[in-house]
Amino acid sequence: MSVDETITFSLAVKNTGNRERQEIVQLYISIKSSLPRPVKELKRFKKVKLMPGEEKIVSLSIDKEALSFFDAERHEWICEPGKFEAIIAVSAMDIKDVLKFELK
Repeated sequence: MSVDETITFSLAVKNTGNRERQEIVQLYISIKSSLPRPVKELKRFKKVKLMPGEEKIVSLSIDKEALSFFDAERHEWICEPGKFEAIIAVSAMDIKDVLKFELK
């Protein structure tokens, strides 16, 4: 991924129950940077309604702004190159997939 691109992550979600339900698909990013950062940061989420037996593909996209942080010493937003993890989940603890990518 270069700094002027967008990257999209997708997850199939299915309602295996017998009632209509809502699912919230969440995209967390794990970033290692020159400044201390949280272990994972929620960057995007999407709520979908699913009828019994229904399956949908949910896609969430990010760009360099989602990977940036504010450097208080420099007074500007920084997007450092490096290795990242995209964590796709339906809750902070119910992780469905972890994908690694690199920002050059």
